[in-house]
Amino acid sequence: MRHNKKKGMKLGTDASHTKAMKKSLVRALFMNDRIKTIDVRAKAIRGDVDGIITLAKKGDVYSRRQAIAKLGDKEVVREVFEKAAQGMWADRNGGYTRIIKLGPRKGDAAEMVLMELVTEPVTPKAKAAKTTVSKVAAPAEAPKVEVEAEAPVEEAAAEETAE
Repeated sequence: MRHNKKKGMKLGTDASHTKAMKKSLVRALFMNDRIKTIDVRAKAIRGDVDGIITLAKKGDVYSRRQAIAKLGDKEVVREVFEKAAQGMWADRNGGYTRIIKLGPRKGDAAEMVLMELVTEPVTPKAKAAKTTVSKVAAPAEAPKVEVEAEAPVEEAAAEETAE
């Protein structure tokens, strides 16, 4: 039943080691703009990186304090906030990281990836040209037969009031 299932991936260690490892990986990514790690760890820290960049885009003091609490390094937070203030991710609404698969590691065949921060501006997709749809000629219709309808209700009501 697993009632007390915790959020996030365990990554094969206890909770304190997982937290420290994720904090260290996020700090290394912000300091170097790219890191080489295993696939599972890269996917685990992707949300943390996006959250810190979102805080940096807000730029207020409260967001800065939250980022320092998550990263634990004031200098790295200062650099991230400066990049965000310069408009590095201004036109991007998410997806601040890119994961490039490198293949299996020789020793234990763990899937290795290169994780990097996306710095290119967003290019909007070109709108596809609208295709005009022409209607196909309908088959010959049956001749219409006119049927005399009874007098409308309004006329019938007017005749009753006249009497």
